[in-house]
Amino acid sequence: MGPVNLPPAAQFVAGDWRAGTGAVETVLEPATGRPLGDVAGAGAADVDAALAGARTAADTGPWARATPRERSEALYRLHGVLTGWTERLVEIVVAETGCPVGLTRGQQVGLPLRHLEHWAEAARRPQLSGRPPVLTPRSDGTTMLGSWAVRREPYGVVAAITPYNFPLLENIMKIGPALAAGNSVVLKPSPLTPYSALVLAAAAQDAGLPAGVLSVITGGADTGAALTTDPRVDLVSFTGSDAVGAAILAAAAPRTTKVLLELGGKSALIVRADADVELAARIGVQNITTHAGQGCALATRHLVHHRVRTAYLDRVRALLDATVVGDPWDAATGMGPLIRAAAVERVAGHVDRAVAAGATVVSGGERPVEAVGGFYYRPTILSDVDNSWPVAQQEIFGPVGVVIGFGDDDEAVAIANDSPYGLAGHVVSADAGGAFALACRLRTGTVDINGGPGYTNPGVPFGGYKRSGLGRENGSEGLDEYTQLKTIKYHGG
Repeated sequence: MGPVNLPPAAQFVAGDWRAGTGAVETVLEPATGRPLGDVAGAGAADVDAALAGARTAADTGPWARATPRERSEALYRLHGVLTGWTERLVEIVVAETGCPVGLTRGQQVGLPLRHLEHWAEAARRPQLSGRPPVLTPRSDGTTMLGSWAVRREPYGVVAAITPYNFPLLENIMKIGPALAAGNSVVLKPSPLTPYSALVLAAAAQDAGLPAGVLSVITGGADTGAALTTDPRVDLVSFTGSDAVGAAILAAAAPRTTKVLLELGGKSALIVRADADVELAARIGVQNITTHAGQGCALATRHLVHHRVRTAYLDRVRALLDATVVGDPWDAATGMGPLIRAAAVERVAGHVDRAVAAGATVVSGGERPVEAVGGFYYRPTILSDVDNSWPVAQQEIFGPVGVVIGFGDDDEAVAIANDSPYGLAGHVVSADAGGAFALACRLRTGTVDINGGPGYTNPGVPFGGYKRSGLGRENGSEGLDEYTQLKTIKYHGG
């Protein structure tokens, strides 16, 4: 690959680019460990200007007066610009995330564009809905005719904070519904993957979005804290770790600011005795290797019926041993790097401690000797693990799965629900009805049966139970999260 066509390494504030006044972050290419570019983060003045511009756009600017159709047309223009930049988007995402190019084209770029198109159409939803009229007798013998109108209104200014793993998708999953509902947005991406957000800013400028409707500022935890504690912010939408989500929730409490949280996961894949072992193994391996396990909804606890456990382990071992780990631009690559060296150390530490506690490495458990310069770790499956161990309870955010046996559905449900998280789950079974009944017993926001449809549908709500978050993204429910309800009562005399 030649040089990547990166967007400006600057802050996009109230419709203009400006040099950041905060600390400089060197963005690394995970596949090689080499610098991709330097980005100066937002300083206090940049955050202030972004929020001031967003406040004006939300309160008195043309966006505040725009009709649903006008907002829809603006989002369709944004979608058109980004669609024309598809190859550029692929290059940016592969460069800053290390995600293999095939997966990037589909889930990292193609899917976000489908999401944005969905929100462009959803923006046309009428703001008003009526309630049936009622007749109320008066004391003078006449009758009063009255009714109610319910109006959905935007919150105002949304602070959106996103992670590094699927940056373009996560950014669009926030700005799409927020803008469709009529809010203005200040977006802060992960400092590890800023370019996927800055390219959205460039596209917003090309699409002619009014100034202040979308600002993009970069930086670390200090920038995020400045956003989430500012009284000019009406709603905080955050995707990331449960620890940071809890801190944001605590910071918002004194001002009763609404907070949407999509947090971690430790999802269970339940393989019943009647399951197609080949199908189950491929689903299990996919949940370990997809973007090097850097996905909050990936299933990392594989609960396998004792009757098929040995066959499952044998097939998973064969598939993982055959997985090519390496250059994300190579079509033969099945798994790319993790985001940074610290992530590799975290993953290795979890595996080493589990082995010391008695776990058996079925496949992986080491850094690939052929990988030079990047942040790589072999996809790993562990057996002889107890569900109470840290490796089965904590989110590793890397390519590590554990296999735990069970004897019946009740035991599988008990193990699956014995987790601080509840984001996703899977059931593999030849009995679709039995799988559905089991899925209904899981304390989790989504469940895939026999692999599910294979993608995040923008029309279907997504979110978690317990420490996996608050609220829902996507679907009409996700759009509703970015609106408030106003009831207007009236009578006709």
